[in-house]
Amino acid sequence: MAQRTALPLPDYDHLPIGGLESRVRALTADEVEELLTYERAHAHRVPVTELLSARLEQLHSGAEPTSGDRGAVRPEGSGRPRTGSPVSPATSPQPHSPPPHGTPDQRGRPKGNRTA
Repeated sequence: MAQRTALPLPDYDHLPIGGLESRVRALTADEVEELLTYERAHAHRVPVTELLSARLEQLHSGAEPTSGDRGAVRPEGSGRPRTGSPVSPATSPQPHSPPPHGTPDQRGRPKGNRTA
């Protein structure tokens, strides 16, 4: 079993998944297998084992390691589409009618006290 200092990626244990995803593309099948064995024996993080397993399958199917820099750091989540609502208080429309409970300048009235 590989020791932490002998792993193909320096500081592997502290890499965010986004950084790991780009860096494993430069590894050979043997190096990815070594990381996968280490991961399963230590942290066994499901997203990481899935990522490494998928890359290993790609390499066994004929994919070639890229010439990327193994030491390159990529910010977490970069290159992925943003999800969620782009709405913020700055982009929200102004309310067109007061809420049923009233506003500070116009107090709401209980339903039983309506006057017609």
